[in-house]
Amino acid sequence: MKYYLIAGEASGDLHGSNLIAGLKKTDPKAEFRFWGGDKMALEAGVGSLAKHYKLTAFFGITQIVLNLKTILRQLKECKEDILRYNPDVVILIDYPGFNFKIAKFAHENGLKTFYYISPKVWAWKEGRVKLIKKYVTQLFIIFPFEIEYFKKHGIDAIYEGNPIIDAIESSRLSIPSKKEFCQSNGLDVNLPIVALLAGSRASEITYNLPFMAKLSERFKDYQFVVGGVSWLDRSIYDKILVDTPIKVVDDQTYPLLYSAEAAVVTSGTATLETAIIGTPEFICYRFDPISYFLARRFVKIKFISLVNIIMNREVVKELIQEEMTIDNAEKELRAILPNGCKLEGMKQDFSELRGLLRDGNTSERFAQKMYQILNKKQ
Repeated sequence: MKYYLIAGEASGDLHGSNLIAGLKKTDPKAEFRFWGGDKMALEAGVGSLAKHYKLTAFFGITQIVLNLKTILRQLKECKEDILRYNPDVVILIDYPGFNFKIAKFAHENGLKTFYYISPKVWAWKEGRVKLIKKYVTQLFIIFPFEIEYFKKHGIDAIYEGNPIIDAIESSRLSIPSKKEFCQSNGLDVNLPIVALLAGSRASEITYNLPFMAKLSERFKDYQFVVGGVSWLDRSIYDKILVDTPIKVVDDQTYPLLYSAEAAVVTSGTATLETAIIGTPEFICYRFDPISYFLARRFVKIKFISLVNIIMNREVVKELIQEEMTIDNAEKELRAILPNGCKLEGMKQDFSELRGLLRDGNTSERFAQKMYQILNKKQ
């Protein structure tokens, strides 16, 4: 069968690559074309890549408005490419602003549409549930609490676990020791590490990394290391970290987290990855004033961290916007470092969290479900 996948950011690229691997196992005749990134290209073949997400990742109201002409042009390009490819199914991976428009287009052109990793309609824009019911052939979800949520709205979604488990498990065998990691990246083997995960978008890094760099000044016995992404211009990091001892390691988030004593993380998938790996963390998140104003007005959930949302209580501290002060951050970091007052409780909570997300091979189970549905509906 012919599969057309669309992912618009780093996490979607990761999950898309694992799903492609699962589909290749399930469907020996699988063919792929996609919007995504390097990981998907590695699984599907570089020739299958229609557009890299580094050209499509716009975050926040301000960024979207400033780049509206580009986004509209990309939508047109994507629609034309889908029609040329004529897939058996279009698989949309999160990325709702773009993908809902593609879902409508695919539906209107008689194409089956799977939504893999549902948009967080339970957090805001709940009206999008109607779009899922109208335009999506089958919804696939990755959080256990979503089962009842969508059932309440008349959608029989498929849950097979969380594919982040797959990504982490598949990386374990290749994770270097802390000594090897430090030596290969020019880090001090004798100094403990605090990981800084400031996001994968330039706007997130601009708003959050300067604060994290300032926090490092209060922890002289630790080396602070940024988990960077290679597809962003290095000058984005360099202009913030100039005159600091902080180093950036690109595309090594998991090795960094395994080597770190603790992590300071922005919102997003990284909060859940950090918890599953077992690295103590807290959240620092600041974004542009317009987006923050809209979020305060329309977001319906108590937490922004996936860890806290899944557990339905505060497991990791969230310092957002005005709460994000150096004094608050210092207090939270000291609490989760060795001998900190929150460390043991957080480890127990992370263990409970992992138990809620099921075992591995999640992506393969999702792929099998997709293949079964496609065969039934032919």
